Amino acid sequence: MEPIFDFFLEPYKTATTANINLEVLAAVFGIASVWFAKKESIWVFPTGIISTAIYVYICFNFTLYGDLIINIYYTLMSVYGWYMWSKMVKGHHLEITVLNKKDSLKALGIFVSTAVFVILVYLYFDRFDRMTDYFDTFTTGVFFAAMWLMANKKVEHWLLWIAGNIISIPLYFIKGLGFTGIQFIIFLILAILGYLEWKKILNKQNQTA
Repeated sequence: MEPIFDFFLEPYKTATTANINLEVLAAVFGIASVWFAKKESIWVFPTGIISTAIYVYICFNFTLYGDLIINIYYTLMSVYGWYMWSKMVKGHHLEITVLNKKDSLKALGIFVSTAVFVILVYLYFDRFDRMTDYFDTFTTGVFFAAMWLMANKKVEHWLLWIAGNIISIPLYFIKGLGFTGIQFIIFLILAILGYLEWKKILNKQNQTA
């Protein structure tokens, strides 16, 4: 067990108390955000904004440019999602729906354009030299597409979160962000539960339509 604890704690030996506290705080708000998303609560967005704003600062300090871009995008998309979930259309709030062909093409376009952009950013900073950078490129594209789908209440967004979380869990431990790695384990569990819960809501909507 000791080697495991050493692997987890080693990166924090040189970290400041303030940075450690910020990572824990960001993780707590991030978990709260996913919990609210699971419950289809609009509080997913204000809690998410706090978490991602903190992570922007953390990722900048760790020179994790892929993650930095993700969290800037999350923050902006949270504002967009907050608006989408709040507005009324024909007297109703936005309902959970499934992907259609147009949505799928948009999500694919977001994934591809995001991956290309991240590659260019890494090349610009001469940082495309670690194995984690390749995985970062993929997960950034996946998470960008997932966030857009979530803002538009597409049930399939949970499937993208699940896939991205599975890849991200070991990545964050390797990067030295252990608390964030634990956060993504919780994210994965909540994403699975969220998908099942949204499917139930969707089925009820279809039965009453």
